[in-house]
Amino acid sequence: MTDVIAKSARSYEAWRISPDDSNRLAIIFDPEADGAGFIAAVEIFDKGGATPPNQHEVGQEMFFVLSGEGRARSGDTVVDLKAGDALLLKPGTEHALANTGPGRLYCLTIMVPDDKFAALIRSGVRAELDEEDFAVLSRIRS
Repeated sequence: MTDVIAKSARSYEAWRISPDDSNRLAIIFDPEADGAGFIAAVEIFDKGGATPPNQHEVGQEMFFVLSGEGRARSGDTVVDLKAGDALLLKPGTEHALANTGPGRLYCLTIMVPDDKFAALIRSGVRAELDEEDFAVLSRIRS
């Protein structure tokens, strides 16, 4: 494997963890494809989409909002999020994130270490990115 890996948005593989999920994850780098010790993905929440409550045993998970609006819940803590906001969840913290805006919510999601998250994503169903997704991802590059 090479020491330098570069990718464009059009090369990202997108997945739904289950066929009924409203969210897609476009994997940027992960242990399976790139030998990374973490996973980085753009998580795309369709209008009204949300994650189920979940937690990660050893991984710290970070969400950075690229576009849209959302709300994170962890126990009694509720945090409203918008573009430019970030959220860090320590290992073992149960949490859920929901899209509360009028359109899609896009978050850069990074988990260190991977904590088997990439394998969970890749065990799901392949999904497609559309032109709206590429427009958001392209804005990030310019």
